[in-house]
Amino acid sequence: MKHKTFFWFILPTLTAMTLFIALPIVSVFIQSLHIQHEQVLITVENCGPFGCTEETVIDQEATRALRDAQPLGQFNGLGTYTNRAHLAFGEIGEAWATTESWGAFFDRVLGLPFYRALAFTLTYTFVVTPFVLLIGLAVAVGVNKLPKMFKGPTIFFSLLPMMITPLVGSLILLWMVDAEGIIGATLQNIMNDPSLSLRASATLTWIMLIVYGIWSSIPFSFIVFYAGLQTVPADTMEAAMIDGASKWQRMRHVVVPHLMPLVVFITLIQLMDNFRVFEPIVGFQAQAYARSLSWIIFNDLREAGNPLYGSAGATSMLTIIGVAILLSPVLVRTYRDYTRKSTH
Repeated sequence: MKHKTFFWFILPTLTAMTLFIALPIVSVFIQSLHIQHEQVLITVENCGPFGCTEETVIDQEATRALRDAQPLGQFNGLGTYTNRAHLAFGEIGEAWATTESWGAFFDRVLGLPFYRALAFTLTYTFVVTPFVLLIGLAVAVGVNKLPKMFKGPTIFFSLLPMMITPLVGSLILLWMVDAEGIIGATLQNIMNDPSLSLRASATLTWIMLIVYGIWSSIPFSFIVFYAGLQTVPADTMEAAMIDGASKWQRMRHVVVPHLMPLVVFITLIQLMDNFRVFEPIVGFQAQAYARSLSWIIFNDLREAGNPLYGSAGATSMLTIIGVAILLSPVLVRTYRDYTRKSTH
């Protein structure tokens, strides 16, 4: 394809990516360099029949004029990124200098809001992603071996978690694990502990969110792997069977290598989605024990009467950087495989 033809072919995609991805990211970065203006306070003297009193009030006109003059807010540079609500360089340096053990140091670091949210986000991502890959492949292989008359209904029921809106699905599971729900009441009866509550423990809350994340993401992995299994070369499988390869050997040396591009694809999608986990935390009302980076952004933007746009922008940029770091090993490996194949 000629360069000119390729340019006109890709121009609509580049235009859309510039308008809806690149420019918003630039805008968020600029906003992250600013903080809200401080409110202008004035002292007002109120006099009555029994004397005068002084009261400090907000000068609405001066505050409004200041905001009109600088709509983005007060320039703060990278100060928002390094303050206590984000990377907290000062607090980490103090903890490093004053704590005597690694355990105490990590306890203090994980007590900071950003790192506490990062810990849950990374735990959720690195636990959910591999389970989704393994279980999705296992379900796809199992369904692929079913008789034709059972495949349709099985595929339909396997895709139900994908059909349910994430927020609705998390609310349904929340009602089930509640003390009066079927799961919560069953666990209380099994453990013989009427006070047992999945929602009252940080560890159980994390487990509950991770289980929901796996359950809701398996259908995507399953349907992609199932489609890939239909393209496995039959002659290669027959040759492996003639050579005496077992089912596990055929799976390991024939099926999995054939599906490796799909494994990379699903891994990329899952890493991006899981690192931006948000809906389950809201649906389960689990923010007391589990907060993600996306939840912090949401919380900053809903700050009553004074949304923290700069703080939300800084967290958004750090989230983008985190996703890029997570994806880089997979992308580098994919690029190396591509260049290796192109040289042969």
